[in-house]
Amino acid sequence: MRLLALIVLLFGSVPAAFAYEVNGVALGASERDVTDGFPSAHCQPLEWKSSAADRRCDESRIHFAGVRARITFYLKHDSVQAFTVRFSPNDRARVVRYLKSRYGEPKSERTDRFQREGKSDREVYKVRWENGRDKAVLTVQMGRHRARLEVSRGNFEQQIYKIQ
Repeated sequence: MRLLALIVLLFGSVPAAFAYEVNGVALGASERDVTDGFPSAHCQPLEWKSSAADRRCDESRIHFAGVRARITFYLKHDSVQAFTVRFSPNDRARVVRYLKSRYGEPKSERTDRFQREGKSDREVYKVRWENGRDKAVLTVQMGRHRARLEVSRGNFEQQIYKIQ
């Protein structure tokens, strides 16, 4: 019994390491799981042909990491292949703290500065987590209206907008 309690304690204290999910809906979940977790989600066929997804589910009012956000799930053969969470850049610090507590230390975290002739420099903050074929990338363009967390499986980001 003590051994069982120790195992629960040890594994319960580890971040939900690499369970890339939002409010209980993880990569690989079904469309029913999405609509159970987000009853107001609007699901429909993808507007274009893609080898990465055939359906999408959108929800415009969620709470993620304690902040207001929007989410889009992308499904292929009734399995979530990716999701994108959009939120205010002002909530960056809170979202990053939450993600680090859930996903662990990121593989990379940096701010890039791009010089633009005749314009002010553009700063882009990026944090990346990886686990096998699954990845999560948080991108915040300073001075923009939206920040985004993109979570995907495999080569989703290369395939989603490749029209067939």
